[in-house]
Amino acid sequence: MITEAPEKPLASWRGKERFGSEELDCLTIIFKSGGCSWSKCRMCSYRHERYGKTDCAELLSRLRAQLAWVIRENKPEEYRMVKIFTSGSFFDPAEVPPAFLADVASAFRGKLLIAETRPEYINRETLVPFIEGIDDGSWKTPLYCAIGLETSNDFIREKCINKGFSFSGFTNSVSVARSAGAGIKAYLLFKPLFLTEAEAVKDMETTIRDILPYADLVSMNPCTVQRNTELEYYWKRGAYRPPYLWSVLTLLNNAPVHMTCDPLGGGQKRGPHNCGKCDYELVRGIRDYSLNADRELVAALLETECACKNEWQYVLENEKPYCMPLTR
Repeated sequence: MITEAPEKPLASWRGKERFGSEELDCLTIIFKSGGCSWSKCRMCSYRHERYGKTDCAELLSRLRAQLAWVIRENKPEEYRMVKIFTSGSFFDPAEVPPAFLADVASAFRGKLLIAETRPEYINRETLVPFIEGIDDGSWKTPLYCAIGLETSNDFIREKCINKGFSFSGFTNSVSVARSAGAGIKAYLLFKPLFLTEAEAVKDMETTIRDILPYADLVSMNPCTVQRNTELEYYWKRGAYRPPYLWSVLTLLNNAPVHMTCDPLGGGQKRGPHNCGKCDYELVRGIRDYSLNADRELVAALLETECACKNEWQYVLENEKPYCMPLTR
């Protein structure tokens, strides 16, 4: 007798996340969903992770099966925070049936929830009942809407990322979310396609300042070359290099607020990297800083002696938009 394997999320794991002055045990879930409705970002491969053509009832059934698997595998007393991702937006009704939101709220009542969504799906009609479902009084703000703003520069967001919304659209969604009782987490993308290293650093410095009135939590994501993306097309042809870890450390050190940063693929050719000799220590230090917020650690990492630091400084000073990247 052949039985079907249980429906599982695309990924689910436990770890720790910094929140305020605390380090919380965190459950992260990436649900397989109906798929991102936008599905046009130049660097994103997650949009390919979706179910084929399914009706709403079947999609709801599959999502509920994934949630049931998560509940079976994780004891609620072992984590306080839950981070939810899909291939696009958790609050998009075309991607995640609205009935599933009530299931999630019930399953994680009393937890601190962070859910990723595009700004156009943030509305009071969706957020208010969802917050009422998860809120048992344990948290002043039980829900944070995580938005991939990437940059405050509309030109860069459109031409380099193709994100499909404006900075004003983001700020408007912040007002709506806060009026419903939710907080905001901003995801920022460091060094998207078509920018030199210096341009990317300058853009991120400006963005961090611009979002201070709007974001309660900030996460900076150094760009990684994911498979089956437009970014990969250019990278394979020598027209893109992921950012230097020296640049990542500089931005973390100079930021006026604590930013979390998990350099995915750090030290590898598809991810943020230096020369290969100093990468492991720096990547580990960046991840430690995300948890402990120790600026002295970042400053010490920036003092690391490595010959590639001269290369990085040369790139910052000499790389031109019409002749890049200077290194691989």
